[in-house]
Amino acid sequence: MSGPRIVVAIDGPAGAGKSTVARALAHRLGYTLVDTGALYRGVALAAKERGISWDDGASLGAMTASLRLGFRTSADGEPRLLLDGRDVSADIRTPELAMGASDVSKHAPVRDALLALQRLLGAQGGVVLEGRDIGTVVFPDAEAKIFLTASAESRASRRVQDQESRGIPSDPETTLQEIRARDAQDQSRPIAPLKPASDSIVVDTTDLEFDQVVTRLFEIVRSRTGG
Repeated sequence: MSGPRIVVAIDGPAGAGKSTVARALAHRLGYTLVDTGALYRGVALAAKERGISWDDGASLGAMTASLRLGFRTSADGEPRLLLDGRDVSADIRTPELAMGASDVSKHAPVRDALLALQRLLGAQGGVVLEGRDIGTVVFPDAEAKIFLTASAESRASRRVQDQESRGIPSDPETTLQEIRARDAQDQSRPIAPLKPASDSIVVDTTDLEFDQVVTRLFEIVRSRTGG
């Protein structure tokens, strides 16, 4: 796409489809994708492996500052999370580590340790970053801010379909309860709670097909770049 290469910030609750939409949008724009949620999952995984409690903010912060976290693009164009040089992309995609990511993100030392990394990854523009506080905290001056949401029921249904497509049995009612618990935790945390930035464009995907969502976001970015 022509025009300046900007920072695109996509925030929203668990299960809103941010990762898949952001990946498709980045590909369409020719931008780099930075999955910030994967970084927090990586921290949760590292803590679990080291026997550090997700409630121990000081120890988590010290550990996070020492981790080597980054992304590489696989042959099929998928972003892969590297933890100290090890590809942990599959390991972090569990309900347990989804809640773990929310737990560790409550601690200021963890957020501070990852903030500089996230800003470094997006500093040159031409990036799509997705998470829960990109437009409010990480890149408050991002040229395009989008808050992607959907009903809890819709998000739970999509999560079940995604899990089953990976061969992972998933109970719809349990998944819905997990989605609601994650929402409550993310929205009530004292540090960087989940909420739209004042200048975000809210896109409700409940009744939209995937391609419609990607096109809607693409048009938002194009309106910001004149491309």
